[in-house]
Amino acid sequence: MKIIIAGDGKVGGTLARKLSAEGYDITLIDSNARVLDASLERYDVMVVHGNCTLMSVLSEADVERANLLIAATSADEINLLCCMTAHKMNPDLHTIARIRNPEYSEQIYKMRDAFGLSLTVNPEKQTAVEIERLLKYPVFLQRDTFAKGRVELVELRIDEDSILKDVSLNDLYSIVKCQVLVCAVRRNGQVETPDGNFVLKEGDRIYVTAPSDNLTIMLKNMGLITHKVRRVILCGGGKVSYYLAKILRKSGISVEIIEENENRARQLAELLPSVDIIHGDASRKTLLESQGIEDCDALITLTGMDELNIIISMYAKTCGVPHVITKVGHTDRSSIQDSLHLGSIVCPKDLCCDTIVGYVRALEAQTGAAISVHNIADGQVEAVEFRVDEKTKHCGKPLKEISIKNNMLIACITHKGKTEIPNGDSYFENGDTVIVVSKGDVALHQLNDIFQ
Repeated sequence: MKIIIAGDGKVGGTLARKLSAEGYDITLIDSNARVLDASLERYDVMVVHGNCTLMSVLSEADVERANLLIAATSADEINLLCCMTAHKMNPDLHTIARIRNPEYSEQIYKMRDAFGLSLTVNPEKQTAVEIERLLKYPVFLQRDTFAKGRVELVELRIDEDSILKDVSLNDLYSIVKCQVLVCAVRRNGQVETPDGNFVLKEGDRIYVTAPSDNLTIMLKNMGLITHKVRRVILCGGGKVSYYLAKILRKSGISVEIIEENENRARQLAELLPSVDIIHGDASRKTLLESQGIEDCDALITLTGMDELNIIISMYAKTCGVPHVITKVGHTDRSSIQDSLHLGSIVCPKDLCCDTIVGYVRALEAQTGAAISVHNIADGQVEAVEFRVDEKTKHCGKPLKEISIKNNMLIACITHKGKTEIPNGDSYFENGDTVIVVSKGDVALHQLNDIFQ
């Protein structure tokens, strides 16, 4: 598949790295020649220097023969014009645009046919939705949903006082009293695929998949059900804060935003009249104390600087804030983040890229195609949701009779609205959804890719 990526920034560069590694024919367009040269050295890609909205530049990128164009520049207007122009030059072209401006979101959705858009992605809005999901169950460090919300994959940390500390996975059911599957364990930065004899230790991060109702039962039996979040402090008044504040206020949660830029603070006050906007530096201890940081249920750091977010989150933890969520622009600092116990971490870039990669794989493989893709354990593990169809191999056959490739695990099967953690006697049929967890660099485009 030939893919053009317009914009070689954080998102575009990450997509180029991931998709070129999976063997796609990638062409990068950017107006910054230095950035393109760096990508040319790092990845197996072609590059075109120029304005991605110009027909001459798109023609040089061979848009007429491309299958997909991803517009991921920093400007929404450029992304829209790029997609519209490219679609006029190639009516069969699939196009994806990154749209970040809240004012455009609803309008663009209604006009996507006019712009020739196959998909729009909004990293900031995705991040806000992800944070809201994490706030519903504050003990989860990460929370991904599958099968239209029926199945979840969550990350938990085994702390010193955890009931699961020094417990073998064979004994897990006797504690949690429901069917769950620990599909991966991250220990000292390395991911292991555990068997029943695996013993959980303090500091482990475990990745658990189960029907949503079972997770509630698990948390209750582990003594981890906490009080409902009622008051939240947001540090930083960017787009994520705007989207998140609107979502939280609809749920009746009290929200305060601390923003250092006076003009932005005034703007937020007009846009969010039901939210308390504080003009000030969120890194100042005295300001956080004056806002009653000790009494808030959650603090979320959403400034544009990773280092500042980490520092504020560390202070919030020392103040005893029950739930701290830290936004980062880069996830390659996982070992440092683990040692600092920052709580939940969200990365808008990764959320956006996961959505696009899932679309690309589904576009290429129509048979048993991937519905959704989620990276977990700092990208070392991938959880992919597939739909079973008439061309999927081994339908109706018990799993114990099927040979599956190494480092791959069928974690969940949803059949006619009912979800099960599979055993050797389980099977899948046409119309089912199957969640596969894979470790390593092997890209799964379709369900048939997991079989020997």
